[in-house]
Amino acid sequence: MKTQYYQLHRGFGLSTTTYVVIASMVGVGILTTSGYIIKDTRSHTLLLALWLVGGLLSLCGALTVAELAAAMPYAGGEYVFIREAYGRLWAFLYGWISFLIGFSAPTAIVAHGAGRYLIDPWFEAPDQVGGIVRGLAAFFIVAFTVVHLRGQSLGSRVQNLSTIIKLIVLAAIVIGGLAWRRGSFEHLTPDLPTGNMPWDILAISLVYTMFSYTGWNAATYLAGEVKDPHRNLVRALLMGCGGVIVLYLLLNIVYVYALPVEEVAAMSYDQVEPIAALAAERLFGPWVAAPLSVAIGLGLLASLSAFILTGPRVYYAMARDGLFPTAAGRLNPKTETPNVAILAQAGCTLVLLFSGTFKNILTYAGVGLSASSFFVILAVFVLRVRRPQIIRPFRTPGYPVVPLLFLACTAWMIIFAFMNQPLWSAISIGSILGGIPVYYIWQSTMGKRPHVFLSEDRSGGHR
Repeated sequence: MKTQYYQLHRGFGLSTTTYVVIASMVGVGILTTSGYIIKDTRSHTLLLALWLVGGLLSLCGALTVAELAAAMPYAGGEYVFIREAYGRLWAFLYGWISFLIGFSAPTAIVAHGAGRYLIDPWFEAPDQVGGIVRGLAAFFIVAFTVVHLRGQSLGSRVQNLSTIIKLIVLAAIVIGGLAWRRGSFEHLTPDLPTGNMPWDILAISLVYTMFSYTGWNAATYLAGEVKDPHRNLVRALLMGCGGVIVLYLLLNIVYVYALPVEEVAAMSYDQVEPIAALAAERLFGPWVAAPLSVAIGLGLLASLSAFILTGPRVYYAMARDGLFPTAAGRLNPKTETPNVAILAQAGCTLVLLFSGTFKNILTYAGVGLSASSFFVILAVFVLRVRRPQIIRPFRTPGYPVVPLLFLACTAWMIIFAFMNQPLWSAISIGSILGGIPVYYIWQSTMGKRPHVFLSEDRSGGHR
């Protein structure tokens, strides 16, 4: 028996959907992790190579999920792909990952980064700002949660405006930094380390890089609310991902141009965290760097907004399948938004914000997201075998090489990340596996609801 799939209002166009991809990707990662990578690898050449590899892997991922999103443009995005490929337990685990790691952790990280950049010009010692940064981050999480509880119209306008502001600020760093001529292109001279390649360090650095590219799949979460999804989802994914790759490489060139590797390597992790502010101060001086740091902090709010917007759509879809509390599947009749799901994510984010250091949460999120992405990309193989009848308006170019390349590199990255950061990598994977007993407890107490099959919806899309 075929079941009608619950529909959200299709009110997001190509521009907003692309902005969500860009805003989800361009966040705190590019503004912090490059400092960690330079310090750990002691090589500008490896820095640029890692960002290029991360960009290519993200593009491989975007090309793969574009096939899945065009074939199944429903609310919940990747959760739907996992459910159709592997079944209810795996679908629950994916939603569990999304709730604990996929959205709540990055939201906490971005909020922390925004707070750090906003107050960095006013404090010289990094150890003076911890409590202030977390308090400010908590305020941002609550404020943007309230914005998205008000409905699509207000949320869409805030998302578009904040994304544009952030891109203008980052473009100013790239163009102004290179034009100011206060750095040195000699820093771009190849400087590969001698001796054995530090594979564990490269792996954890790639984890940080891939975390910074997180968001190449963001449009899939709004699939149930995008106009003409078969066309606009693919275009938004590819346009957003391609543009961000170029921007990231240019920003890292500016970092290299501004700061010699020896100077960064001699700093502490807390000192190198605001790498963009360090580069700006070197290139423009403190009088320009201070307001630029504040502008970066404000720009990061676009990413915070994107995470708060997209994540609850996954929990909404899970609740409709009986895999999350029923209340999360209810829409506010006035705003047509999943308010309970939005509030639940805000609560989890606030808990994570006060649970560990910035770097620890970054490792926790990066390893968990890599594991999650592995099974999402694997789903394209499973569904081509199990569901060959599904209409696929877009097929992954270079299949099967493109998704296989993503899978191989992701597996390598996770294995070697455990060698470099075993504790927080284990906590990340352990929190994922902890969802298995939760699933069976949930099923025994709530009972099973019928699986929602693909069918025809009122918009005419294939189900």
